[in-house]
Amino acid sequence: MVSAGDFRNGMTIEFEGNIFQIIEFQHVKPGKGAAFVRTKLKNIINGGVVEKTFRPTEKCPQARIDRKEMQYLYADGDLYNFMDTETYDQVALNEETVGDALKFVKENEMCKVCSHNGNVFSVEPPLFVELAITETEPGFKGDTATGATKPATVETGANVLVPLFVEIGDVIKIDTRTGEYLSRV
Repeated sequence: MVSAGDFRNGMTIEFEGNIFQIIEFQHVKPGKGAAFVRTKLKNIINGGVVEKTFRPTEKCPQARIDRKEMQYLYADGDLYNFMDTETYDQVALNEETVGDALKFVKENEMCKVCSHNGNVFSVEPPLFVELAITETEPGFKGDTATGATKPATVETGANVLVPLFVEIGDVIKIDTRTGEYLSRV
């Protein structure tokens, strides 16, 4: 059990039968009345965000989230197959659970599969990936003074904005959290 006075960003708690991650918290001590903790909580199952206030002495059980490193094998229709590289157990997750977490992930790459009490609720891709450009328009010389970008398609089918000098066949580094181009490899 963790008291509301000990809340920290990123902590996961069980509250009202759901699992929430604390996105933001603020201890408030008004001039008149008792202190309270204002929080912004994200439901990790459905992604909804709610704001809630707690008394600093209120207690919530801390949720234990298991993050297991697994290898993404392949997509079969609307099922995505992952393998535990230690035990070779395979897990098939549906499209709703995976979401668009795998739009920058190639087959045979490692991902983190997040679960609570054995129920998988999300997949975390690696923070940075290196992918080849499969489709983009040619850039024009002398058109780089403004730091302009152009759309490009990478080998997983995702679209990314890249600088004008990037060509088809170039391998680029992408931040999977924002989907932004970082550099050429």
